[in-house]
Amino acid sequence: MKIQILGGGCPNCKQLEDNARRALERLGIEAEIEKVTDSNEIMEMGVMMTPAMVVDGEVKSTGRVLSSDEVIEFLRS
Repeated sequence: MKIQILGGGCPNCKQLEDNARRALERLGIEAEIEKVTDSNEIMEMGVMMTPAMVVDGEVKSTGRVLSSDEVIEFLRS
């Protein structure tokens, strides 16, 4: 599993990354977490608002910080 956190490194982006890591720990799942900060790459993924989370190439959330519980729901679906 590959999780990408999209954003320029703002506090919200960092919080989303922390929440994703916490969700993985709670689920006992190992996954690669990659930060994507390049605005051109983010736009190529069709994302216009950050922070955003992409799981295995599928955009799951844009423009808000997901809680660890919300991340868990996305990972389970």
